[in-house]
Amino acid sequence: MMCGPTAQETSRNASSQAGCSCCGPAGDSGLQIQTSTPASTVAEYLVDGMTCGGCTSSVSSEIGKLDGVNDIQVSLVPRGTSTVTVRSTGPLSREAVRAAVADAGYELAGSR
Repeated sequence: MMCGPTAQETSRNASSQAGCSCCGPAGDSGLQIQTSTPASTVAEYLVDGMTCGGCTSSVSSEIGKLDGVNDIQVSLVPRGTSTVTVRSTGPLSREAVRAAVADAGYELAGSR
């Protein structure tokens, strides 16, 4: 049985549920890159342990609550390392993103 809405979640207005009964939250994640243009900033975060649309919804919802976030896209790799791409009006505080990911039930780890 599949849980969650889809294998890939691209909406920032997703459910704030912390995972689902089949795959509870787990894993580490890390900041990959952050680039800026005059109009926007794009940052990619690596998240391990997400397994379904419910997991991506939780992470997207919590990050989406941060000031300045315009768009969130998740490339889900079930039980692997997923990429969360965040477009915002300016750079996001690493600690704010760490807290948002923690609120979803995951942890943000090192950067590269």
